[in-house]
Amino acid sequence: MDMTTPPQTGNKPGWLGKLGPGLITGAADDDPSGIATYSQAGAQFGYGMLWTMLLTYPLMVGIQAISARIGRVSGHGLATNIRRHFPAPLLYLLVGLLLVANTINIAADIAAMGQAVTLLAGGPAHWYAAGAGLLSLVLQVTLPYSRYVKVLKWLTLALLAYVATALTLKLPWLKLLHEALLPKLSWNAAYITTVVAIFGTTISPYLFFWQASQEVEDLRADPEARALKHAQAQAPQNLQRIKIDTVVGMGFSNLVAVFIMLTTAATLGAHGITQIASSAQAASALRPIAGDFAFALFSMGIIGTGLLAVPVLAGSAAYAIAGAMRWKNSLELQYSGAPRFYAIIIGSTAIGTALCFTNIDPIRALYWSAVVNGVISVPIMVVVMLLAARPAVMGKLVISRRLGVLGWLCTGVMAAAVLAMFATMGK
Repeated sequence: MDMTTPPQTGNKPGWLGKLGPGLITGAADDDPSGIATYSQAGAQFGYGMLWTMLLTYPLMVGIQAISARIGRVSGHGLATNIRRHFPAPLLYLLVGLLLVANTINIAADIAAMGQAVTLLAGGPAHWYAAGAGLLSLVLQVTLPYSRYVKVLKWLTLALLAYVATALTLKLPWLKLLHEALLPKLSWNAAYITTVVAIFGTTISPYLFFWQASQEVEDLRADPEARALKHAQAQAPQNLQRIKIDTVVGMGFSNLVAVFIMLTTAATLGAHGITQIASSAQAASALRPIAGDFAFALFSMGIIGTGLLAVPVLAGSAAYAIAGAMRWKNSLELQYSGAPRFYAIIIGSTAIGTALCFTNIDPIRALYWSAVVNGVISVPIMVVVMLLAARPAVMGKLVISRRLGVLGWLCTGVMAAAVLAMFATMGK
């Protein structure tokens, strides 16, 4: 990643400052489209999908920690490392598909935010969506990284709305624990498709690029820090921080997903509402069953998570393209210092917002976005694993055998999920 070193910010972080890229990455994973997926799982299968969160958690920790290590150890984002060590056509193909998938996802998330505001306040959802897209752009373009990352961290607290919503309900804790630990697996198409959707939602390529790039941003923001391959004395502390940050961030992500499933299973599913097409529909259906308070919490969570996820989606695409094209790229730089980097952020967000004013079905768009993400996740994960094991990239800090096994296991599970997705298409 080619960029100038930003000035020292000076202040030591507080308790929230000790968590960074991992926390934001994990929280961004629970975006409005993810909320829709988890809501559908809970409504259709009750507590029968909780086991997926137990399985995906260690896999997410493994692949995200490896991505973060590549950024911190090498001092470069994933796209720059891929450009340096793999054929250019592979890089351009993966980055191009990532941009398409992210832009579609941005459109779906912005549309969901607009619908959520309409549910709470009335009015035109399209224009609320446009306002949300504009607000996201203003924050990304005008705030330097050292300040903007604080905004993103506080936005992660929006996810607590789903914990609070679930806690307003009377849940059968013994039953749900039994179904989570001893699930009844099914091989019908609807069940398999939902499992694949959950895997595709929790383990997404844009998260790999984002967390690696944020490690580089943090590295550049500290004048005393260096890429760990050139400063091994700094390695123990930083690698331990990455481990804790990723474990907490992915744990937060999956915990929230669990509570979304619990909420919709105990309300919508229990009352025969088994088909949920969007997060806003889930919130609307929740109101007559769980009451106004639960409805309001669920809806506000959609807005907060959308404001968190859209910058991550746009930013990860911009980091990937800029790294591939050798452009300066940093949220710490002003627009004039990295115009092409910010042009990607502006363009993808603007196109995503514009799609909200078209006749494109956002649910259908999300489906194809998930297909693209599923297809490209496997080769990207293979590349990530190969990079993490290369001394040319990592120096003496190549990943351990244990972390390598976890990363390859995650890659294998995703490959199986993609095959299952194709096998169940059209059924």
